[in-house]
Amino acid sequence: MEIGRSVSECLEAARARVDPGEAALLLQHVLERGAAWLYAHGEATVAPGQAARFQALVARREAGEPVAYLMGKRGFWTLDLAVTPDTLIPRPETELLVEEALARLDPALPLRVADLGTGSGAIALSIASERPRARVIATDHSEAALAVARANADGNDLGRRVEFRSGDWFGPLAGERFDLIASNPPYIAERDPHLEQGDLRYEPPLALASGADGLDAIRILAATAPRHLAAGGWLLLEHGHDQGAAVRALLGAAGFEQVATVADLEGRDRVGVGRWAAG
Repeated sequence: MEIGRSVSECLEAARARVDPGEAALLLQHVLERGAAWLYAHGEATVAPGQAARFQALVARREAGEPVAYLMGKRGFWTLDLAVTPDTLIPRPETELLVEEALARLDPALPLRVADLGTGSGAIALSIASERPRARVIATDHSEAALAVARANADGNDLGRRVEFRSGDWFGPLAGERFDLIASNPPYIAERDPHLEQGDLRYEPPLALASGADGLDAIRILAATAPRHLAAGGWLLLEHGHDQGAAVRALLGAAGFEQVATVADLEGRDRVGVGRWAAG
């Protein structure tokens, strides 16, 4: 791709190599302009340094690097989140998990919420932004991911609403109980060919794959959550489109009631839910 002299020339050259929408996002990022500006200023001159930077990003995207990592950010819920290769890229389908959590959290009550394997902090921060009276604790085994999550909390003025703790799953929560526990754990089978395709090639493997059938982490979460849930508390787990029945079975075996699967907008099984009735 030759370096274009105008916005339109830059976009035209890039669109021959990458998705047109992604080309526009990358140029917006480099120019620090919005989509409307690009549309209205096709003849505007792009400085050589900016054009060179754009060309480099397009080349990296053409090689397969995720747009979110190239831009260093991704929008999620109502938040603008920093992302790095140390964190899973927040995806729109995970917003369903947030919606289901909020539906079970009375905004008038100071409820306790845990987000396990928080990554960029997307789930914890989204809940905290909508439920200011809730006390939200987020855990992750990756110190690098926690650094990103803390920065996202500060960047969205939520630093005082979420407490981040280092450790694996329930490890940092010894002796504590919550009104709701949410998690988007790894749920892809370790030998799934999708792990070698698309954006997944660049995301942290431990945040994606979990055992031969993809359910190892969910087994741990379902079996251990009862020791950390208050009476009437909820466990919400994102999972794969073909894992609904298996997750319901795991929740039922662990003693949960009101076990159900919530489908996403495309009708695919996406979130398993269960209520812990015991005290």
